[in-house]
Amino acid sequence: MKLEVFIIICVLLSVNGEEKKVKSWKDKDIMDMTDADMERLLDQWEEGEEPLEDDELPEHLRPAPKIDLSQIDPTNPDNLLRATKQGKNVMMFVDVRDELSDTEADGIMKIWQGSLQNNHIVAERYPIESKRSIFMFREGSQAVDAKNYLIDQPELKHVTLEGNNFPGNHIDKEYKSGTKKTKSGNTEL
Repeated sequence: MKLEVFIIICVLLSVNGEEKKVKSWKDKDIMDMTDADMERLLDQWEEGEEPLEDDELPEHLRPAPKIDLSQIDPTNPDNLLRATKQGKNVMMFVDVRDELSDTEADGIMKIWQGSLQNNHIVAERYPIESKRSIFMFREGSQAVDAKNYLIDQPELKHVTLEGNNFPGNHIDKEYKSGTKKTKSGNTEL
């Protein structure tokens, strides 16, 4: 009798020991892994890797370039903008005159983009409306040169760069001051 009880206890313990054996996260099928398992796997994967070079990092992770303010002329805001936006993406909104047709406006913007690229200023153009586009500069310091080129164009209404509005040089004085006369002679803002 004692032998039978002993054998039954041994069998039960061996069965319970097999059921409690759980697979580790390394032995799991990829379909059964949880987010925590995937995170551990990624950490293990990246353990021996060298960190990326500064120029290979995404823009938001790159260290900011050192700016020596003693070498920048504080009276010229273009130089300050050029120094602070170096190596960063910058967007510039460009509007053409209302008198132009939609096809003329699109053609003019294409010509401007080509002219900038011929001057080694890389600008991507994204039309927003028929007479308005975004010019995107991967090198932000080039946006200042592009702004100076565009405000000299007779078809330009205005350029918005970093929240500042720059009217074209060929726009009448009423628009530059922010007021516009209506047909009845009243002024609008």
